[in-house]
Amino acid sequence: MKRWLPWTIGMVCVLLVGGLAVRSMKARQLENAAAAASAKAPLQLELSSTDVVIVHPTELTRTLAVSGGLKAVNSAVVKAKVAAEVKSLLVREGDTVKAGQVIGQLDTTEFDWRLRQAEQTADSSKAQLDIAKRALDNNRALVAQGFISATGLETSVSNQAAAKANYEAAAAAVALAKKSRADALLTAPISGIVSQRLVQPGERAAIDMKIVEVVDLSRIELEAAVAPEDVADLNVGQRARLVVDGLREPALATVARINPSTQPGTRAVMVYLALQSHPALRQGLFAKGQIDLQRSKALVVPATSVRVDQARPYVLVVANNRVTQRNVTLGTRGDAIIDGRTENAVEIVDGLADNTAVLRGSAGNVRDGTSVKMIGPAPAPLPASRASAV
Repeated sequence: MKRWLPWTIGMVCVLLVGGLAVRSMKARQLENAAAAASAKAPLQLELSSTDVVIVHPTELTRTLAVSGGLKAVNSAVVKAKVAAEVKSLLVREGDTVKAGQVIGQLDTTEFDWRLRQAEQTADSSKAQLDIAKRALDNNRALVAQGFISATGLETSVSNQAAAKANYEAAAAAVALAKKSRADALLTAPISGIVSQRLVQPGERAAIDMKIVEVVDLSRIELEAAVAPEDVADLNVGQRARLVVDGLREPALATVARINPSTQPGTRAVMVYLALQSHPALRQGLFAKGQIDLQRSKALVVPATSVRVDQARPYVLVVANNRVTQRNVTLGTRGDAIIDGRTENAVEIVDGLADNTAVLRGSAGNVRDGTSVKMIGPAPAPLPASRASAV
């Protein structure tokens, strides 16, 4: 075997290994260069149309939050006017009654005997009055004939007057006995629905004891306590939207009355809001909502778009595919229709122009200068003519 062959094979192997090493180093350098280039490329935040709102002048409604319980405007409690046993009670909770309808009866046995006693006393007094009248007529005839003196006649006049007074007192006692017996009949004072039945037949009712409560649900009000500093902005006739327990849709209401006095202790003022009639409304339901205090045109943004984590409030404006922080001066807060929905909004007094794109709070924390791109259709700004008209 020739001596140079092993050396040749060794050199070839060294060259092959060296070539592979160089090739591997170049590939690694290319990968590092690509990674560095991608690291230098700015990241873009993807935004959807729901993350951006185009601000423009719109109607801003300043509101006042209220809450409280519902109460029927007309309600009445049937009480026992006399002390007696409840003989019958014809209604229960939920029954509909009309004004003047008989709903129960108290036992009248005692009142019947009292009436009979008073009538007999009145009959006796009437007989005594008749005797006194006949005696007076006779004595007047005797005085005219000179058989008795005028002093005797005066005694007959006094006796007749006393008998008349006794009879009138007995007649009054008869009227009182009749009234007591009539008061034993229980009638509905107003038309409505029975809300409470407080006694059962067989129980003895004391005077002024509550027996039945009737409410008229045709007129329902919300009783709300309002702080004294907010009362100055309230006026009768202002509209309100209320969320009532059990109702799917908000109930419309208007300010009907404002109490001229404050509540002891809290110094709050009671405000009464009249609700539109609805079959699902019931006395005692809890309701909360907002009273529309004032409406005005203003440049507004959603309340969630205003960020307050710095010394001054600011919003994040989207322009030329980049987010820019812009300080703003805030004005009135209230409700406004933004993108077809009623939202809590804030007036921007200074710092923004019409048709500016602003990030909503749903976009999260975004740094100033972040590059962004829209996914899907971007919200279109209003035409200049329409924006100026708004």
